Amino acid sequence: MEQYYLYILSVHIVFVVSWMAGLFYSVRLFIYHKEADDRSEPAKTILKKEYERMESRLWNIITTPAMVLTVLAGVGMICIRPDYLLHQSWFHVKLGFVSLLLIYHFICQNMMKQLREDRCRISSFRLRLWNEVATILLVAIVFTVILKSAVNWIYGLAGLVIFAVVIMLAVKWYKYYRKRQGL
Repeated sequence: MEQYYLYILSVHIVFVVSWMAGLFYSVRLFIYHKEADDRSEPAKTILKKEYERMESRLWNIITTPAMVLTVLAGVGMICIRPDYLLHQSWFHVKLGFVSLLLIYHFICQNMMKQLREDRCRISSFRLRLWNEVATILLVAIVFTVILKSAVNWIYGLAGLVIFAVVIMLAVKWYKYYRKRQGL
């Protein structure tokens, strides 16, 4: 089985990319869906129906299947190299971040349902902030896997917090910019 490890790793990486693309674009669609509430009829109804269709297709055809295949490939890698992976502290940290990403995925699924039922109370600005959570988790996972134990965890955590603050400030700046431009 060892000879298949790199193939499974490759599959894992491809579906991680697909999953993340689906998460990023889904939340972007949620933002547009929410902003359609500000439009007048009939544009409001037309846009909301179209966003529901796009969200559903993206979620069911790309995002969720990519998540499932990512997890299955990850489990496959653990099955092939359990002695190595399960005894590495960086791998436990990675699993923690992946668990948070899975929770994020299912919260997004719930948001999509709330938007479809017209009972989502989250503002488009808060959805923009929410969109960056996936970015922060992606950065945390990639740095954990690549650097492994090369970086002190205190510095890594501090760097992640600083990165998160910078991302959130950028979103606030973008809100200010849009307001000034009348967008």
